[in-house]
Amino acid sequence: MGLAYLGISLGGAAVPWISHALIQHIGWQMGLQFLGLLIIALSLPFAYKVKESPQITEPRTLTQCASASGAFKTTAFYLLLAGSMCSIAAVSGTQQNLKLFFSLDRHYSQGQAAQLMSMVLAFSILGRLLMGWLADRFSKKYIMLLTYLLVAAGIPFLFLGQARVAIDAAAAIFGIGLGGDYMIIPLITAEIFGTHALGRLLGVLLTSGGIAEALSPWLMGRLRDTTGSYFASCIALIVFALLGVLAVLALPERRRTA
Repeated sequence: MGLAYLGISLGGAAVPWISHALIQHIGWQMGLQFLGLLIIALSLPFAYKVKESPQITEPRTLTQCASASGAFKTTAFYLLLAGSMCSIAAVSGTQQNLKLFFSLDRHYSQGQAAQLMSMVLAFSILGRLLMGWLADRFSKKYIMLLTYLLVAAGIPFLFLGQARVAIDAAAAIFGIGLGGDYMIIPLITAEIFGTHALGRLLGVLLTSGGIAEALSPWLMGRLRDTTGSYFASCIALIVFALLGVLAVLALPERRRTA
C-alpha cells in the first residue's frame, strides 16, 4: 500500500512547482485546463491498462454475510469513522489553506509558499513508505495512532512557528503524518473487520472522509475571513487532530474471533 500510494505523493510534490510555472506563463485559468488535460493524457491510459489478477470466487457463507452487516453495528466501526473523519479534516484543512496562510499572513512569495508545500508533499513520500513498512510489522492501531499524533504535532508549528527552521521541521513532521493518514484507513479496517465486508465498509468510511475533506478547508477559510488571521483555524485543526487521536486510542487492536 505504501508503494502503491507513492504516485499521490510524487505528483503532489511536483504540482506546486508545475502550477507556479503555469501561472507565471499562461495564467491560472489556462493552467488549470492544462493540468486537467494532463490528467486525461497520462492517468487514463495507465488506469485502462491495469488488469486484475484472476481469482477464484467462492460463495460467501452465512457467517460472512452476518459479519458484513454486523460490522456497521459495532462501536469500533463508529470510532474508526469518527477518528478518520477528524484526522482527514485536520489534514485537508491544513493542506488546502497552507499556501494561503504563507501568502496572506506570513507574506511569503508564491515561490516560497510553493517550496514549503512541495516540501510537505515530498516528506509524505517518506511517510507512506515508513508507515507501510511499520504496518507490516506492528499493530496497525498504533501505527494509525502514530500517524495522527504526527499530524497533530505538525499543525501548531506550521501555523504558529516563527523561525524558518521550525517551520521546515513542522513541514517534515506533518508531511510524514500526511503520507500515512489516508493509507492506514483500509489497512486497519481489514485488520479489525476482516476483508469480507471491506468494500462496503470502505465505501462508508471514505465517503465520510470525503465529506470532511470538502468541508474542513471551507470552514478554516471562513474562520480566517471572519477573524482576520489563521489563529482560530489553527486551534480548530489541532482540536480535530486530537479528537482523531482519542478515537483511535479506543479502537481494538485486531478483530476478535468468537
